[in-house]
Amino acid sequence: MIKVLFVCHGNICRSTLAQSVLQDMVNKAGIADKFEIDSAATSREEIGNGPHYGTVSKLREVGIPVVPHRARQMTRADYDYYDFLIGMDTYNISNMNRIAGGDPDGKIYQLLEFAGSKRSIADPWYTGNFDETYDDVTEGLDAFMEYLEKKGLI
Repeated sequence: MIKVLFVCHGNICRSTLAQSVLQDMVNKAGIADKFEIDSAATSREEIGNGPHYGTVSKLREVGIPVVPHRARQMTRADYDYYDFLIGMDTYNISNMNRIAGGDPDGKIYQLLEFAGSKRSIADPWYTGNFDETYDDVTEGLDAFMEYLEKKGLI
C-alpha cells in the first residue's frame, strides 16, 4: 500500500484537487487497491470546510469526481503514517517540516519536484486561476506516477 498525503495551506484548493486527481488516475489504471490517498492543511483556518467551489468546478469541468473531504490539519502522526507527504509550495514544505519535527525519513516532497521543477503550485485562493493550478497538479502527478513506476512501487 502506497500512502500519500497532499498538503497545502488550507486544504480546500490545491491539496484536495491533487487528492481527487490522483484518486481518479489510480481508479482508471485499476490500481486503486495499492493506494491510500488523503489531504491536509498546514493551517487551521479552513478545518471542517469542504473543497473550494473553484476546485469543485474545475474537477467537474474535466470529468473527475470530487473525493468527499473536509479540511483537516496535518499532524505529527501523519508523518509517521504516510509514505509520501507532498506539499504544493515552499511555504507548505517549511510548515510541514515544523509540524513533523523535521524530515528524517525523507518523506516530504514538493509536488513539482517529481517533474524536475522547483516551481511552486500557485494558490488559486489568491490567483483565482484554477486552470493553471489543475495543469500544474496534473504535471506533478504524471511525474509522480512515473517516479513510482521507476522505483518498482506500481
